[in-house]
Amino acid sequence: MDFVSDSVIGSVIARVRAHLIAEIGDENPSSASVTFLGLEPLDVLRFTAGEEDLVRYVTLGCSRHPMADPNEMVADQSRGPRAELILTLHGGAGVASGVHTKLAVLAASPAVEGVVLVGDALLDLGEPLWVGSPFTAVLLGDSDIPDLQLPEPADPVKFLQVVPITGTEAAWVRLRGADALREAWNEAGIDVRDPSRSAVNL
Repeated sequence: MDFVSDSVIGSVIARVRAHLIAEIGDENPSSASVTFLGLEPLDVLRFTAGEEDLVRYVTLGCSRHPMADPNEMVADQSRGPRAELILTLHGGAGVASGVHTKLAVLAASPAVEGVVLVGDALLDLGEPLWVGSPFTAVLLGDSDIPDLQLPEPADPVKFLQVVPITGTEAAWVRLRGADALREAWNEAGIDVRDPSRSAVNL
């Protein structure tokens, strides 16, 4: 088994941050740190510079270690998928009060629950994603941020888009699949970045 050196592991987060700044174009994102018992701190960066009134919340810390299948007897400390989460909303800074904490919870789920974050994954929070939000779950998908390549043998870091969904939409995903919900959004002309959008009629 090949191992990534401590120096490479230590630089992953710095590499991810620099990659995000280069791709998004905001050199001074604000940052909030969330700490969980027994885990290394997770940060959530808030990018507000750029197009329209968009704000992007991006986790920083989930990719520090590869995600492991909980059924594996011995986890590979070098290989395995790595990911960070991106939530994009209209409304600018302050549109989603408290969302950084919930995003950090999702980003900590690989370490806490053995969850592997991948496209089309449905993650149910069981409570509002932010204060006053009707969304209690999220659907993961591809984002517009390209993968960050890391030195061999480490896998690249993927940046997964977080789409807030309602309980009804989550039930639809379980019944029909993620693509069926995305098709329903497209047919209804729904902008999933709108924090005040209503659930699609299913």
